[in-house]
Amino acid sequence: MSDTFYTTTAIDYTNGKPHIGHAYEKVLADVITRYKKLSGNKTYFLTGVDQHGQKVQQTAEKEGVHPATYVRKTTKNFTNAWKSLELEFDGWAETMDDNHKACVADILQKLYDEGQIYKKQYKGFYSIKQEQFLTDKERDEEGNFGPEWGIVEERDEENYYFKLSDHVEWLRTFVEKSEDFIIPSFRKADVVNAIERAEDTDLCISRPKERLRWGIELPFDSEFVTFVWFDALINYISFAGYNKPEGSDLPGFDKLWPANLHIIGKDILIPSHSIYWPCMLHAIGFSDEQMPSLLVHGFWNINSGKVSKSEMTPEQAAMLDPVNLVEKFGADCVRYYLVRDIHTGKDSNFDPERLVMLFNTELANNLGNLCNRGLSMTKRFLNGAKAESDYDDELSQDLRAQSITTIATYQEAMERYAVSEALEAVIKYITLCNQYTDKQAPWSLAKDETKMAELTTVLGHLTEVVAIVSVLLKPVIPAACERIQKQLKADFLAGINIDDLKWGLIPVGHEVAKPKPVFPRISLEEE
Repeated sequence: MSDTFYTTTAIDYTNGKPHIGHAYEKVLADVITRYKKLSGNKTYFLTGVDQHGQKVQQTAEKEGVHPATYVRKTTKNFTNAWKSLELEFDGWAETMDDNHKACVADILQKLYDEGQIYKKQYKGFYSIKQEQFLTDKERDEEGNFGPEWGIVEERDEENYYFKLSDHVEWLRTFVEKSEDFIIPSFRKADVVNAIERAEDTDLCISRPKERLRWGIELPFDSEFVTFVWFDALINYISFAGYNKPEGSDLPGFDKLWPANLHIIGKDILIPSHSIYWPCMLHAIGFSDEQMPSLLVHGFWNINSGKVSKSEMTPEQAAMLDPVNLVEKFGADCVRYYLVRDIHTGKDSNFDPERLVMLFNTELANNLGNLCNRGLSMTKRFLNGAKAESDYDDELSQDLRAQSITTIATYQEAMERYAVSEALEAVIKYITLCNQYTDKQAPWSLAKDETKMAELTTVLGHLTEVVAIVSVLLKPVIPAACERIQKQLKADFLAGINIDDLKWGLIPVGHEVAKPKPVFPRISLEEE
């Protein structure tokens, strides 16, 4: 595999606008991708929109427009949000795309020709919310379908089915022996249990056109369209260049696959991504080594209740709209909060007060104070240039040693996708440097001509720490770190590899610029 390939799930259109859960997933993917680039890896970040399905058709009908018109309009809501959050993705997936539809049709035809797809009459219960047929295995102890299925109605119709059951034994073995198919690992048990429930179940992969027309037509029966999951999941490979037609500008599939990571919410882990998707890939002919890992994130809650895009009040939707948040607090603040206040894989509670507190405390006060003091005193007392000094003391030695520990801790956490832990290590180091500044008191050293060596060492150390943390934090707050590096006049930091990140980045004689506030304090009251 020559490239590292990251992808996030496509989005449905229940409300037509993204919310903070969508934003978190995309920012997490963006941060991981930027970190991998910092680590010297080639990366490819794919995200996009899932544009087909019954819910989309129903919403479009309510608005009195064609589904294609509706999804074009709502797609702009998502692209505007991702632009405001400063995402840098390499590929954009829209399931209305002709290349994608051709890829889906090719896969359907292949599986049909191989006997993996068959037609049968089925009478059973159907979840409109989840767009799937249910079995008695989905009932609770009282025999009822839970609220997670929404409105459930009985249907009797003929459809096409994918022989999911033929691949369940393979899937069970694969999941049990795999150490990184499901991340974090504590969700693996849920998947194993779900596999047991799918043992004798095949997957309905079509909908009759009399009920649903907004979908990809089956290549072997024009009276049916493809079930939305069998369409949407394939975007992971279709937009990576799988079976791409000649002359297509899609990337080369062999350069991007096996995909390293699919970043998904825990609500679509089972059954779509952990059961349907690997079985589909296995049926197509993908080997165990070609199966992607699934990084499963938790929910953002409000007052300990799940943020559901279909059940939010207008006030909640406005508060959780990422575009609104960026307009109020800025992209740096929102990006930082999203990956700082949630441990990857766990749930978290959305709290605007905590968003402001984290920004003001950790960025405006802590990092902002370090940048301002370090650069302003270098400008004031040393004419802006880092000078050579032979002075050394225990505090300075400890600050240098802690830089090695911080970089190593940061890397280890980021390799586990534990972004919050990585940020915690960086903030801890910034705090240590501010304490170092207070103890060394360079403003007092500058008043004593005999203390010039000590002053030079202390200010040189502050400049070094600012340079190091500007590199470590750049995957999370890229625009802010670019501003810091411009004030350092250290454009060379933009191309540094994290393995080359060490003490001594700023050479003797290097002149810094006059600092300007990078993190102006914000307040909820003013907003």
